[in-house]
Amino acid sequence: MDVKLVVDGKETDLNEFVSKILTGTVIGAVTSLRGVSNNWKEIEIKVKR
Repeated sequence: MDVKLVVDGKETDLNEFVSKILTGTVIGAVTSLRGVSNNWKEIEIKVKR
């Protein structure tokens, strides 16, 4: 899995632990939603304040 975290346009390095936590949490939440296929190719999340 390729995981990127971009904050205010700057990509932030992730260590293996954080990458695994983010990946597992996002995939688990998204695939539990109705209508989301298990054959997804990319998940994108944007958070704005």
